[in-house]
Amino acid sequence: MRKLQKDSHAAAYLDAALEDGDSDVFLLALRDVVSAKVGGIGPLAQKAKLNRETLYKTLSAKGNPALSSLHSILSELGLRLSIVTKKAG
Repeated sequence: MRKLQKDSHAAAYLDAALEDGDSDVFLLALRDVVSAKVGGIGPLAQKAKLNRETLYKTLSAKGNPALSSLHSILSELGLRLSIVTKKAG
């Protein structure tokens, strides 16, 4: 988990989770990064000025984060979403 404190490791971890195509896998990975980088959802909620209970629900296994919420979360983690072309083959 300590490696996830580094932006490059966190980004690669989240990217791999996205490639899996399963939103549950991505949300679990995002929770791991939140825990490693800011100490959990409570501290993240304070930093991002988001409701803590809503954030817990958003990042739960049944969560379905809005793009704006995801942007806020990633921004506080020092990350951002990016679109790249699909690799051939």
